[in-house]
Amino acid sequence: QVQLVESGGGLVQAGGSLRLSCAASGRAFSNYAMGWFRQAPGKGREFVAAISGGGGTSDYADSVKGRFTISRDNGKSTVYLQMSRLKPDDAAVYYCAAHLRPFGSIQRGATDYGYWGQGTQVAGAS
Repeated sequence: QVQLVESGGGLVQAGGSLRLSCAASGRAFSNYAMGWFRQAPGKGREFVAAISGGGGTSDYADSVKGRFTISRDNGKSTVYLQMSRLKPDDAAVYYCAAHLRPFGSIQRGATDYGYWGQGTQVAGAS
């Protein structure tokens, strides 16, 4: 079992930056690919970024490519999402997720992830 706890959400101005963190506990963290998803009000859960267990491979949604960076520190069992040049459309609840199986390749589909955090809110300041 893997437990995930996100933090770092908040209110941010357009063009601003924010770093989300996701602390994991449970099974060997470095064996699991990790992903970030988001869900805005009235919309479905959307893939944002994913990173392999070792951190050498990553993938991004087109909407965030070049603005967001996913990284991980396996020594701290933590995955990060650095968000820059934020836009109003980035406002959502952000969730981190661990792949359903150890040593699985990074995926964009939510059904490939078996463990989810409770989410952290990123809101745009008016």
